[in-house]
Amino acid sequence: MTEHARPEPESLRERIATELVAARGRTTLLTSVVEEPDLMKQHSPLMSPLVWDLAHVANQEELWLLREVGGRAPMHPEIDPIYDAFEHPRAQRPSLPLLAPAQARRYGHEVRGRVLDLLDRISFDPAQQAHFYFGMIAQHEVQHDETMLATHQLRAGPPALAAPPPAPAPADAAWLPAEVYVPGGPFTMGTSAEPWALDNERPAHVVDVPGFYLDTTPVTNAAYAEFIADGGYDDPRLWTEDGWAHRQRAGLRAPLFWRWEGEWVRVSFGVTAPVIPNEPVLHVCWYEADAYARWAGRRLPAEAEWEKAARHDPATGRSRRYPWGDADPTPATASLGQRHLRPAPAGSCPAGAAPCGARQLIGDVWEWTSSDFLPYPGFTAWPYKEYSQVFFGPEYKVLRGGSFGVSPVACRGTFRNWDYPIRRQIFAGFRTARSGPGARTGEG
Repeated sequence: MTEHARPEPESLRERIATELVAARGRTTLLTSVVEEPDLMKQHSPLMSPLVWDLAHVANQEELWLLREVGGRAPMHPEIDPIYDAFEHPRAQRPSLPLLAPAQARRYGHEVRGRVLDLLDRISFDPAQQAHFYFGMIAQHEVQHDETMLATHQLRAGPPALAAPPPAPAPADAAWLPAEVYVPGGPFTMGTSAEPWALDNERPAHVVDVPGFYLDTTPVTNAAYAEFIADGGYDDPRLWTEDGWAHRQRAGLRAPLFWRWEGEWVRVSFGVTAPVIPNEPVLHVCWYEADAYARWAGRRLPAEAEWEKAARHDPATGRSRRYPWGDADPTPATASLGQRHLRPAPAGSCPAGAAPCGARQLIGDVWEWTSSDFLPYPGFTAWPYKEYSQVFFGPEYKVLRGGSFGVSPVACRGTFRNWDYPIRRQIFAGFRTARSGPGARTGEG
């Protein structure tokens, strides 16, 4: 699908059904591999109990599809406040009268059955936006799937999840240039026509980005270990004032889940193993990423720089949906969808490279940028301001690209993620940049 194409009603209906079923499959997996006490328990004050997520995705599906699109009366209006993410912070959710796992599953099953019946009957008028609500809900559920995956990573106890390891790095990975050059000039950022793009991705607008250099791949564990060994966590000159205060307050010494046992080891979904040198570093906060970039004599890329590197095709002058083109992701182009439980080695997925030569811009790890989360020119909150608008401001930093835990339906070249600069439980890494000759440093 190009920036100007829209799916026909029947193919759209089939795609919606496919995405809803796939999302529920992941939700079922993530909530069926542990016993009921683990579902009810809060494994970290940063996360909800898994059973809250299980009922929340069903409640949002009922609200937006059965009530908003289908005009149905509420099924269980008394639970709406319990599963309102804005009414109860995560730390408070274990104290709520949550549905038990069996009740949550029955509720989700009942909602989904009614939604699929609605999907069979609904007429998709191109002049209306009913299809967007279905796409929004599919994306919402897989976003919670990634959140639940992060909860599994924080969970103590024996491993509950399993997946095959990613393939070894391709033969040319060791010979890739350290950085690629992205020529300066205007490009179209954001989108006005991607059917399921969320409000913060809109509208499309032209941004003039000076030429810059970008790491060919995300920063690896080996490179990050050099930063640690060189005293990167002990040198306040490498950190912003807020970052240094947080490093001291939180006692940061290495990425989350790393520990030193004569070598660096990492706990990953209940399994402790040596850190793999050529994998992208994972579970670092923005302050750590920024300090590393300073140590390396570089900086984090601005959001506009990241998107230009990922989407701009200098041969045609247009912005692609993905680095490799407009086609949906495949295992050859990006590591997505929880096919593995860790990032693929740096340099993987050569078929997914951008025109500039950068690899793994989509999948593997969310990538911190230097940019605050702000609206695009002409932004309009839709369909509700709490999705994006209430988060705009300097307290949140933008992440781009998606991780191995992101489903393809919620990952594209325009997709914007955001979080506090102290967050480390998310599947975040980074790559660094430097300005080209004569270019200014900054937001680009």
